[in-house]
Amino acid sequence: MRPKERRDSGQTDMFRARLDQIVDTNHALARLGRAIDWQFLEERLGAVYTDAPGHPPLATRLMAGLAILKAMHDLSDEALCDRWLENPYYQLFCGEEFFCHRLPFDRSSMTRWRQRMGEERLNALLQESLATATRTGAARPADFTKAIVDTTVQPKAVAHPTDAKLMQRSRERLVRLAKTLGIDLRQSYERVGKFALIKQQRYAHAKQFKRANKALRTLRTYLGRVIRDIVRKTKGDLGSKPPPPMS
Repeated sequence: MRPKERRDSGQTDMFRARLDQIVDTNHALARLGRAIDWQFLEERLGAVYTDAPGHPPLATRLMAGLAILKAMHDLSDEALCDRWLENPYYQLFCGEEFFCHRLPFDRSSMTRWRQRMGEERLNALLQESLATATRTGAARPADFTKAIVDTTVQPKAVAHPTDAKLMQRSRERLVRLAKTLGIDLRQSYERVGKFALIKQQRYAHAKQFKRANKALRTLRTYLGRVIRDIVRKTKGDLGSKPPPPMS
């Protein structure tokens, strides 16, 4: 069944005042509610419903308004429900005509609504937000020709220079390169280096930072010894003969 969409009936109540009579109609949320094309959202978001019999879903303006408010103020579902009950501007924005003292929806309804809409139809909210910004003069079409992507918090496969894994990997590659070039190292630290890395990771996971730092210094010592050993045994050999080809 399709949702029963909300329309301003203009009705009055002897015991309750209409929201548009008790709030400031020039408030930002009141003006935004008038600027948004709710009919466009009802057509785009209501396409997921069918005419099959069943319990009527919640109104599109109510759920879309909640989604917009949640994104605007960066609220959790619980915090949004609490604010909606005490804020008449939130209720007016979502299409209510009279102040509600009880939620006309359940908190889990917002989660189920987002899952039902999916990413494709929720993009209609973004599309209408941009269109509203253009209509009200808050933005220009030229502002949307370039997108700036901030990847500051994007996960990157980059190891920190002082990370234990990076030290272990550096030592392993130096040892492999020395073997390829025929350099006989005094010690490769292959076995003890692996155990030192495991100890450092376990201590760090257990938040035993003193022990973890001690294991980290051990890895740094192994790496430094390998580097100095390679420097000593290659000193004066630069340019004397070409190195053998690497396989």
